[in-house]
Amino acid sequence: MIDTRDFRYCLGRFATGVTIITYNSPEGKRGLTANSFTSISLDPPLVLISIGRTTKAADFLKGNSFAVNILSKEQKDLSNHFAGKPILDLLIPWGEGEHAPYLEGSLAVIECQPWQEYDGGDHLIFLGEVKRYFYRDGDALGFFYGRYFDVAKPDAV
Repeated sequence: MIDTRDFRYCLGRFATGVTIITYNSPEGKRGLTANSFTSISLDPPLVLISIGRTTKAADFLKGNSFAVNILSKEQKDLSNHFAGKPILDLLIPWGEGEHAPYLEGSLAVIECQPWQEYDGGDHLIFLGEVKRYFYRDGDALGFFYGRYFDVAKPDAV
């Protein structure tokens, strides 16, 4: 039998980037911090996000457009806020995308329309078809061993 807490610690040994998935809901613009994001296909352009089945976001994302905001090292407070550690006086730098709201200042933004949804155990897996994207230079926010770290942009890019 797999101990889920210990398995989570094992998975924490994989360094990831940090994203915030943003979307419109009946309650307004919403988002959640997620590190389960990956590219799937270039033709057609598809990305994958995995969201805990019991979250409000999982319900709102069904059949809904979303944006993947790849965070810069300066966006740690936003990551914490959307991870369920609210910062009451934090100003959310919302931008209005063509398909979904996004967070201004992100290193990259990928706007998606729903493509497919799959059962992923205690998560739901959403494939999004990329409809619009933009990016900028800068250092990324990473996550490893349960802590944030800065990911410096290589010099020769």
